[in-house]
Amino acid sequence: MRNSLALGARTLLIIDPNGVCDELIPRLEATGWVVRSADLNRAGRYRCDVGLIILTPRDVASPEPIKDLIQRSGSEWIAVLGQELMDGKGISELIGQWFFDFHTLPFDLARLEFALGRALGMSRVRRHGAAVSELCESDFMVGQSPQLVSLRGLLAKLAPTSSPVLIQGESGTGKELVARTLHRLSKRAKGPFIAINCGAISTNLIQSELFGHEKGAFTGAHQRKVGRIEAADGGTLFLDEIGDLPLEMQTNLLRFMQEMTFERVGSHTSIKVDVRVLAATHIDLERAVAEGRFREDLYYRLNVLQVQTTPLRERASDVPLLAEYFSRVYASEVGRRPRSFSDDAIAAMLRYPWKGNVRELANRVRRGQVLAEGRLIEPADLGLAADTGEIKPPMTLDQCLFQAERLAIDAALARCSRHMTKTAQALGVSRPTFYRLLHKHRLLGDDPQSA
Repeated sequence: MRNSLALGARTLLIIDPNGVCDELIPRLEATGWVVRSADLNRAGRYRCDVGLIILTPRDVASPEPIKDLIQRSGSEWIAVLGQELMDGKGISELIGQWFFDFHTLPFDLARLEFALGRALGMSRVRRHGAAVSELCESDFMVGQSPQLVSLRGLLAKLAPTSSPVLIQGESGTGKELVARTLHRLSKRAKGPFIAINCGAISTNLIQSELFGHEKGAFTGAHQRKVGRIEAADGGTLFLDEIGDLPLEMQTNLLRFMQEMTFERVGSHTSIKVDVRVLAATHIDLERAVAEGRFREDLYYRLNVLQVQTTPLRERASDVPLLAEYFSRVYASEVGRRPRSFSDDAIAAMLRYPWKGNVRELANRVRRGQVLAEGRLIEPADLGLAADTGEIKPPMTLDQCLFQAERLAIDAALARCSRHMTKTAQALGVSRPTFYRLLHKHRLLGDDPQSA
């Protein structure tokens, strides 16, 4: 076996403890497969497009090593077993949850090659989608919508500065992820990132949490406490839900931001720090200023640079990518391989308004991983019905056609991993027509996959 595989080679890893495949391997190699054999203990060292494992009674009785291998490999696997195992306890659940397909002995080469071909196609689609998500995960944000591409570009510009940034957006849209990305891309990345939720701490404790206190400063202060501002020295301080900060504390925070000095509660000694302040809120701060609930001077001190996060309903093309990402994240939690989503589930997710945004999507996918009984997650597993039940005014024919067109494009993009030529073919239109549709629906990002 060569150490380096030719580009585009179809690689097959066979786990065969009893030599059942000895005569099969040359026949598969003759059809273009690059075949590698390994025992179960060493199989994790090799990468493959497709895996083939000969199941034994021991594997069925103690399947954990096989589950671990499949989960870590990221490939599609086919189970091979004798007819005597088909009626065994637990075999249906093992194959249904963990394998792409199965093959009963004796080997039927034509039928096996068909199963291997289907598994190869699915494996490469999954791997392509994973590569897209891993690229996004390096920026801590998953998606390829124009809005998210624009946001990543904006953060790259804002990160190197030390100016305050005000992050605004609905709950669940990833405001803390934006703050962490700004910190990670900044010159302060090696320093601390300290976050505090201004709305989750009681009024009588928040001053001590922010500025710290000296021993004996108040009843219960048995020792000196370092506050969040001091702990963030040399790094970034993230003030989440800044709109919930009491007015008295707003005055103290303004004084700190003007001078970058503060005093611990119970002390008269000024402490100077080097901190970049990022703040986030889901409320309209300009309205809060007009109503007297937020200091105008503090608002302008915080609002030097602005970032606005986008609701999930306005970047629907990211929903399938996010769902696949969360499926992988939560699969290990429930002890099973990541499940994909049926076409009905994708359509239901694209249609749903996502009032809780990305946080709600993550929770529903987590639920789907637990409840799904088949190979695919269905709408009911996500708690989504085919019809959301919402009463809406009747749409015009043009509106219906526009919505149906958009849903078809989003679903096709998800199935074809944003490969433009394949998506156009799946929709039955030419590439020029497909690009006109992308422009029409404002879905054309900066980096679509080429043919």
